[in-house]
Amino acid sequence: MSQDNEIKSINVDGQNLSIVGTDGTQYSSYLGSSVTIYQVTGLNLDPPVTVTFQSPGTDWGSIVIDILGIVAIAALIYFMFIQSRRANNQVMNFGRSNARLFPGDKPQVSFNDVAGVEEAKQELREVVDFLKSRERFTALGARIPRGILLVGPPGTGKTLLAKAIAGEAGVPFYSISGSEFVEMFVGVGASRVRDLFEQAKHHAPCIIFIDEIDAVGRHRGAGIGGGNDEREQTLNQILTEMDGFDTNTSIIVLAATNRPDILDPALLRPGRFDRRVVLDLPDMVGRVAILKIHAKNKPLGSTVNLETLAKETAGFSGADIANLMNEAAILAARNSQKTIEMKDLEESIDKVSMGPERRSKRMTPQDKELTAYHEAGHALVAKLLPNADPPQKISIIARGMAGGYTRMLPEDRAYSSKSRIKDEITVALAGFATEKLIFHEVSSGASSDLKQATMYATKMVMDLGMSDKLGSRTFGDKQEMVFLGREISETKDYSDRTALAIDQEVDSIIAECAATATKLLTENKDRLAKLAKALISRETLDFNDLETIFRGEALPLNN
Repeated sequence: MSQDNEIKSINVDGQNLSIVGTDGTQYSSYLGSSVTIYQVTGLNLDPPVTVTFQSPGTDWGSIVIDILGIVAIAALIYFMFIQSRRANNQVMNFGRSNARLFPGDKPQVSFNDVAGVEEAKQELREVVDFLKSRERFTALGARIPRGILLVGPPGTGKTLLAKAIAGEAGVPFYSISGSEFVEMFVGVGASRVRDLFEQAKHHAPCIIFIDEIDAVGRHRGAGIGGGNDEREQTLNQILTEMDGFDTNTSIIVLAATNRPDILDPALLRPGRFDRRVVLDLPDMVGRVAILKIHAKNKPLGSTVNLETLAKETAGFSGADIANLMNEAAILAARNSQKTIEMKDLEESIDKVSMGPERRSKRMTPQDKELTAYHEAGHALVAKLLPNADPPQKISIIARGMAGGYTRMLPEDRAYSSKSRIKDEITVALAGFATEKLIFHEVSSGASSDLKQATMYATKMVMDLGMSDKLGSRTFGDKQEMVFLGREISETKDYSDRTALAIDQEVDSIIAECAATATKLLTENKDRLAKLAKALISRETLDFNDLETIFRGEALPLNN
C-alpha cells in the first residue's frame, strides 16, 4: 500500500496499529513484539503520510506480577536463611538436656491426690520437710538422701508420687525419661546429663525426676559396645554428677523403675540412690481410696458400692482402676445414662481384664453347651473348695481370645500355702474334668487351663519346696541377659534322675487335683447341670444368680 501510495494516515497506539487508506478504508493490526516503532517511522512514504503515536497507559498487571516475583524471591532467601540458623541452633543444642520443667515451675499435685501407697507417702514426707526447712535437719548434722529410687510394678503411681513431692514442697520439678539421654551419637547422653544438673543447680532447691532409669542404669559391661557403649557413658556421667553434688545444694534426684534387679550396683550405693521406696499393688483399703479419688467428678448411682468394687479389683494397679472408672463413664454415656451404675463398673472390670465383648462371634449349639458346662465346672468347684476364691461372675460371651470366662472374687493374701495352690490347680482343671465327665472327651478350649495348672504344679516342686518326695529345696538356676531384661537360660543343677523325679511329682500333683475336681463334680452333678442350663439361657450369671443356684433355689430362665 505504501508503494502504491494508498495510505492516508498511520496511528500507532502501543502495540495496536491503525491505517486509513486514501479511499477511506480503515485497517487495524496488532504489532506484537516483532515490530518496533522504528520500523513504522522508517517507511519511505511519498506523498508524506501523517503518522501519530499515542502513549500507552500504565500496565498495572505487569507491574504487580513483577513485584510479586521480587517478593517471592526475597521470601525464599529469607526462608533459607531461617532454616540455616535453625539447623545451626539444633547442632549447637544437640547436647542440651530435654528435661521438661513442669508448667508453672511447680506441679499442682499434692499427697491428697495419691492414694493406696500410704507407707511410701510417709517415707517421702521427710523429703518435703527437708526442702521446706533444711536448717532443722542440718542443725543436727543430718543429711537427706541425695537420690531416692521409687520401685514398683507399672501403674502403681511412681510418677504421680514424684510430682506430689514437688507439689508439696513447692519447688521446681524437672522431669525426663531415661531413654531421652541416649542418642546414636557418642557423648550426647553425657552432655545432656551435665546440662540437666547445671540447670538444676541454678534453680535449687528443686527435684530432678528420671523416669524408667533402667534404660540407662543397667549393669555396665552388659551392652554390645562394652566400655564404649553410649548408654554406659551416660550412666557414668550420672554417677559423677551425683557424687559431685555440693552438700549444701538442695537438689534431690528421684528415679523410677520396675526392674531394680538389673540396675548397676554403683547406682544404688550410699551417696547416690541410697533410699529405696517400694510402691506395691494397692490392697483392699488402698483400692477403696483410689476409687474415691477417681470418682470425685463422676456422678455415681445409688447401686454403686465402692467396697464391693474394691474386692472385685484385687490385683489392679492405680492406673487400672483409673482406666476402669473412665471406661464405666464412657459406657454410661453411650447408653444415655445420667449416672454411672454398678453394672457399668462391673462390665468395665471385664473389659479392662479381658477385652470387650465379642457378641458377633457365632457359636453352634454344641459349642455353647460345651462352653456353659466348662465354665460352670470352674465356678462350682471354686465354690466347693475351702481355700479357693469364690466365683463372682461367669459368662459364655466371648471376650478377647476366650470363648467364655469365670471371674473370681480374690482375697488379698501376702502368701500362698500348699493347700491353697492345690485348690487353685483343682479349679483350673475343673473345666477339663467337666468336659470328660459330661461329654466323655475333651476339647481344645481347656488348653490354657492345662498350661496354668502345669505352671503352678511345676513351681510348687521346683521353686517353692512343696514336694514331700523331693524335699525342701529348689531346682534350676535361672539366668537372664541383663541387657535384654529377660530370661534366656536355666542352669540345670540337678541330675537326670532328679529331673525324672520332678516330672513324676508334677504329674502326681496334677493327677491328684484332677481327681479331686472330678469327685466334686460327680457328687454335685445336678447343681452342675442347673448352672450350665441357666448359663445357656442367660449367657451371664452374676454373684446373686450364682448364690441362688448354690442354695438350691430355682432361678427364672428370663430376667
